[in-house]
Amino acid sequence: MNPDDILIFAGSGSRRLAARICEYLGVELGKNEAFRFSEGNTFVRVLENVRGRRVYLVQSTVFSANDNFMELLFWSDAFKRASAESVTAIIPYFSYAKGDKKDEPRVSIRARVCADAIQASGADRVVTMDLHAPQIQGFFRVPVDNLYGLPALCDQIRSMNLKDCIIVSPDTGFAAQARKFASCLGTGVAIADKARVAHDEKAEVLELIGDVDGKTAVIVDDFTISARTLVNVSEKLVERGAKEVYAMVTHGVLSGGSVERVDASPIKRLIITDTVENQPVEFSDKIVTVSVAPLFGEAIKRIHNRESISAMFPE
Repeated sequence: MNPDDILIFAGSGSRRLAARICEYLGVELGKNEAFRFSEGNTFVRVLENVRGRRVYLVQSTVFSANDNFMELLFWSDAFKRASAESVTAIIPYFSYAKGDKKDEPRVSIRARVCADAIQASGADRVVTMDLHAPQIQGFFRVPVDNLYGLPALCDQIRSMNLKDCIIVSPDTGFAAQARKFASCLGTGVAIADKARVAHDEKAEVLELIGDVDGKTAVIVDDFTISARTLVNVSEKLVERGAKEVYAMVTHGVLSGGSVERVDASPIKRLIITDTVENQPVEFSDKIVTVSVAPLFGEAIKRIHNRESISAMFPE
């Protein structure tokens, strides 16, 4: 890859991650600026020539989800109006992925609306990580690459030299992905049976499937916001005889009160990635962040060189 052929820009939601991706690739971060006016309007401006260039924009859509999502759309439009050859939207955390279906009357399928808007704004390709609902790739008419945080998270857990580990899925919906973690680490799997009855981010752990007695339990999930599920599962694991409990999630969204819950829980360490970087909370010593910049950097390099992305994640 010729460094002169690639242009990477950062949105307001992912400036540190974008800088790390550029460091991995050995390129300079593109020059741009964004403002939010007092009445809430967002203004973006590209500060260098992108005519005929293949542009990569890094922007997570969270804190604030709506502001950062609108900024993403404006960046795609700005690059296309500046005659960029193509725009690849790198969305490390796609916050509206939770709205992937009409599961009750008179509700919006929010992820589909977002997919339509991203395409209409001019994005030619989307790269994201650990979509909450992988079928959202089908909402797009442009290519979507869904990367996995698993390699970075598993490398971190290996470096901790934990003994007698077992991977724990916080619910049946994540069980298939939990088995991939277990396969990567060479451990068994346990599954928590969880029920959620409202939209208040609270869930009740009803049962635990699997033997965790005397083992080091590692809860895995794609994201956490309030940390209530992680804490509830950790308490159930201790009740069932787990000697230590750790947790690792790709997207540490972490809203107000989440860190305090983790600190007061049996969880020894919560490992997250840097897909979200502007949380409104201060992390405690229990929270460890690992970077997925090499994964996104490698994906960008492969896209730019028209090479396989799937080869990054052998089965």
